[in-house]
Amino acid sequence: MTTNTLERVLTPSIAQAFDRAQIEAMILAGNAPRGLRVHGHLSFAGNRALTQLPEDLRVDSLDVSGCVNLTALPEGLRATRLDGTGCHGLTELPRRLHCYELTLRDTSISSLPADLQVEYRLDLTGCAELQSLPVGLKVGTLVLQGCTSLRALPEGLEVYFLDIGGCSRLAQWPTQATVRIGRLNARGCRALTELPTWMTQLAQLDLRGCESLTSLPETLHVTSWLDLADTQITSLPPQLAGARLRWRGVPIDARIAFQPETITAREVLDTVNSELRRVLLERMGYERFLLDAHAEELNRDTDPGGERRLLRVKMVGDEALVCISVLCPSTGRQYIIRVPPQTKTCRQAAAWIAGFDRTDDYRPIMET
Repeated sequence: MTTNTLERVLTPSIAQAFDRAQIEAMILAGNAPRGLRVHGHLSFAGNRALTQLPEDLRVDSLDVSGCVNLTALPEGLRATRLDGTGCHGLTELPRRLHCYELTLRDTSISSLPADLQVEYRLDLTGCAELQSLPVGLKVGTLVLQGCTSLRALPEGLEVYFLDIGGCSRLAQWPTQATVRIGRLNARGCRALTELPTWMTQLAQLDLRGCESLTSLPETLHVTSWLDLADTQITSLPPQLAGARLRWRGVPIDARIAFQPETITAREVLDTVNSELRRVLLERMGYERFLLDAHAEELNRDTDPGGERRLLRVKMVGDEALVCISVLCPSTGRQYIIRVPPQTKTCRQAAAWIAGFDRTDDYRPIMET
């Protein structure tokens, strides 16, 4: 037998060699010994028969993703890589859990034990029940995307890369923590009103969708790029004056970010890069662009709100911009809404906005 076809199992009194299938069968039968040590990879991915693992299990790589009937991990579990993605029955982690890389995406974990040790990467994406993290948590990369119940980060947090994208309730930073010259993704963190002063050096900073953020701290330095889309930031502190700016990932300059009133329709139309052109159009606004570009009127009619107009501007190398201009019957406000470029009539545009593919199926009783 060769070592690459064997797994070694050590119990307190005996050392034996078993192949991987035998080990997995023992675990599924519930008679695997405590302190089982496996050199190699164990996979139970999607296995509904797996309900428990032996205590003090040691394994190089363990995949229990999709094991929906696994409701707990054993105490003393050590794994180089552990993937528990989609184990919806997991609501908490055991004591003495030690991993190099731990993935618990889309589980029901609500908190983490104080003695948890993860050396390289901890991925908790989509853990919507997660409410707290342990004080003093140290890990290379921490991914918390979509942890919508999380309101605060822990004191003493130390990471190199931090991803809190989509943590829509997160509003509180610790008084002391460290993000060490890595990347902070705070995309869609709508409740954040500021960045902490202890955050002094980052390579990349993604703040798109942080709609409550109005300024950046004087202590912050960003060495690579900074994305400001959909924030309320109107200027940068002096030390960030030369930072490379982005808007939804598209490189832009400070004028586009902070002086959108200087953008003209001619500038939009003359821009060859389609991604940059869309950013310019967004920053300028449809209403001003259509007026400045002398948009062609395709159709006009009335609804309970008043007059509707379907307008088009042809774009070189891109699909035409077609918008409907409508008045809200309850507020009297005018709205400019982009519709598919093949739209020919106001009624067709209104039907598309209402979610109808066929114009004839759109028969509103009352416009609101």
